[in-house]
Amino acid sequence: MPGKHLTQPRDVCACVWCLAVFGFAGAIRVWASDADSKSQSPKFLGSGSCSSSSCHAGAETNRNQYLVWSTRDFHHLRPYATLETARSERIAEVLRIDNPVQNQRCTVCHAPFHTVPAGQLRQEARISEGVSCESCHGPAGNWLRPHTRPDWSHEDRVHAGMRDLRNLYVRANACVACHQNVDSDVQQAGHPELIFELDGQAVSQPRHWRRSMDKPGPQIWLVGQAVALREMSWQLAREKSPNLKLEARAAGLFWLVQAAGNAEGKWPQIEPNAFAPSADQLEKVHRWSDQFAKQMSEIRWSEELTRKCLASLADTGEAFGDTRICTQLHARRAERLVLALDRLVMGLGNAAADPALSRALDRLFDAAQALPDFDPNQFADNLKEFHTGVSRILDSR
Repeated sequence: MPGKHLTQPRDVCACVWCLAVFGFAGAIRVWASDADSKSQSPKFLGSGSCSSSSCHAGAETNRNQYLVWSTRDFHHLRPYATLETARSERIAEVLRIDNPVQNQRCTVCHAPFHTVPAGQLRQEARISEGVSCESCHGPAGNWLRPHTRPDWSHEDRVHAGMRDLRNLYVRANACVACHQNVDSDVQQAGHPELIFELDGQAVSQPRHWRRSMDKPGPQIWLVGQAVALREMSWQLAREKSPNLKLEARAAGLFWLVQAAGNAEGKWPQIEPNAFAPSADQLEKVHRWSDQFAKQMSEIRWSEELTRKCLASLADTGEAFGDTRICTQLHARRAERLVLALDRLVMGLGNAAADPALSRALDRLFDAAQALPDFDPNQFADNLKEFHTGVSRILDSR
């Protein structure tokens, strides 16, 4: 297991490689497809426009963003390079794609500039940049020069077209498309399964933003999970034929978000059995999860909310003893639950250093990773042990 949860999110052990490869580029599709005309649409300038030493390639901590991205961030070069691997060639062959480096089904996430119309892309911008500055912050044509003005507020920059990544709902929407959604035929061809976990992925990413701008990790986690559920319900509603694996994954995430939501009665609620692979129910889940994500991004998060969520999710052991639930669904619930518990424990600060709680969480991760041989009863026993440790810590604070 590469990395411990005390320093890095546990989802690294199962999927950080594939998550890292498919960066925050999905939102570029909106800028490209919604353009009124090439002349009126904001232009993508490429990372070179940010690389001056007087801008974001300087030696100072608050001026080295370009250097961090270009030398340490997995979103630079690796996404594009992945399209040239033998695995990508095999996937392309199954899908009858001539060249994954030139096909938009691949490049929309791996090399987003390839999907931008030529009139909206500066000649110096390189497709091989992978997921670069404007993939996250939006096309810079309208705000690059004035955004450095000292009299410009954050709101001024957003009004000019810079993406408001301080807003967790906006941030999650910028990341989720490429970190969660994979078309069924692409996955069947060999593409790895993706799990979107906004807080965990942010912790894994080399930091190029001020810590003072961070929202609490548990809040980031919960907004991300709600947005992921919205995307999965959207994808399920558009499947041409039943997709049992996706249904189980979405149902497991629905169970998790609802269980977390039950920690606070004022949050948007939905019926316990609302999830079903039918058009009307998927639409209901889609609307609820989107509303939930928006509200969670706007609230003032507190340690008390972290404690409530952690206590609520840690006390779900009995659910894994329900024999009416198939083992696959139990496994998918557990898969999301252990990631949630990890982020919530980290949100309590010093509690994450408790050795007994760490060992209990280790056992939960080990059990949840064995998807083909998942044992709900063993997981329930491990979860009860974890719950005991959580109760001890919460009662002592």
